[in-house]
Amino acid sequence: MTPTDPATWRDEALGPRRELDLPHGRVAVHEAGSGAPIVFVHGLLVNANLWRGPVAHLSGDFRCVTLDLPLGSHLVSPGERLDPSGPGLADLVAEVIEALGLDDVTLVGNDTGGALCQMVVTRRSERIGRLVLTSCDYRDNFPPAMFSYFKPVARIPGAMKALMAPMRFGPPRRLPIAFGWLVKRPSRQAEDSYVLPLLRRPGVAGDVRRIVRALDKRHTNEAADRLGSFKRPVLIAWSRDDRFFPADDARRLAADLPNSRLEWIDDARTFSAEDQPERLAELIAGFVREPVAA
Repeated sequence: MTPTDPATWRDEALGPRRELDLPHGRVAVHEAGSGAPIVFVHGLLVNANLWRGPVAHLSGDFRCVTLDLPLGSHLVSPGERLDPSGPGLADLVAEVIEALGLDDVTLVGNDTGGALCQMVVTRRSERIGRLVLTSCDYRDNFPPAMFSYFKPVARIPGAMKALMAPMRFGPPRRLPIAFGWLVKRPSRQAEDSYVLPLLRRPGVAGDVRRIVRALDKRHTNEAADRLGSFKRPVLIAWSRDDRFFPADDARRLAADLPNSRLEWIDDARTFSAEDQPERLAELIAGFVREPVAA
């Protein structure tokens, strides 16, 4: 692999990359800026590049940490120590925060990453000061029905690579079952970094097969049942034009979380960080700066 390989590209706005060897496996993180810490958690088949736009706006005032989780677009295999279930991945997120010595963290999640954040705050919330949920999985919508085909595909060796092979090219990526309904304003460079690691990097397909096979609605429902115990401030910043995560889920999350408010992001699909990075950054910055009642 050369530095010009699009599979390895990470936007410079994310800051320097380093690898952490943690109890649940190895993971890469990027850091940019200083100040109050904000930790960004992406979803399935994307990576830290998802957050490049908001980080570019926020890193002047905040310490922005973006995770490169082993969700199918990663460069570092976590190894056999990884518990591929939702709670296991949530523990991996919590271990990153602990390893970096972060406290009073604003935890930001999108898509599958939003489900993991719900599990973090109901399992290991001691270092979390605030939560931001953008459009994400909730309860039985895990994964969304349109992507339920991943589960049977993951049971067949080699099928995941075969499924993703057409995504080397632009037109298949615009299909609803790919990125077509996830983002309005796609970036070819970012999409290459999402798609190509699974096709080119040894071990990536095996990692994501393990994780997809372990996805279980029981875990998102268990987390949702306990969200009422998280009483710290929560911002739900939901994409108004989302095709996979309904507005009713945003309202239900706002009802579940006792110290929450709901904001809508116009002209954005699921990946609001791609479609409206400045608006999302504005919402996050204002939320982090708000004083917390004693």
